[in-house]
Amino acid sequence: MSVAAERIDRLHELAREAARTGDDELARRYVRRARRVAERNRLQLPRRFKRFTCDACDAYLLPGRNATVRTRTGHVVVRCDCGNLARYPYD
Repeated sequence: MSVAAERIDRLHELAREAARTGDDELARRYVRRARRVAERNRLQLPRRFKRFTCDACDAYLLPGRNATVRTRTGHVVVRCDCGNLARYPYD
């Protein structure tokens, strides 16, 4: 695993912990930094990272706190508090 991939994983953990403790702005900063590291190193973000972050406002999504999750036929719909929708097929 490359140094950049390890850093992205660490930033994901930090963003999750910051969001759980209620520091949403710090979680946003971690998400933005992880996206920038991935972009600079031409890496894709891990699936678990993409599914728990909002593409529009960079918030770390916690279902029940700042995101609603609904299941539909064949896909899951995640709505952030900012109004952005993300649809993912069932795995």
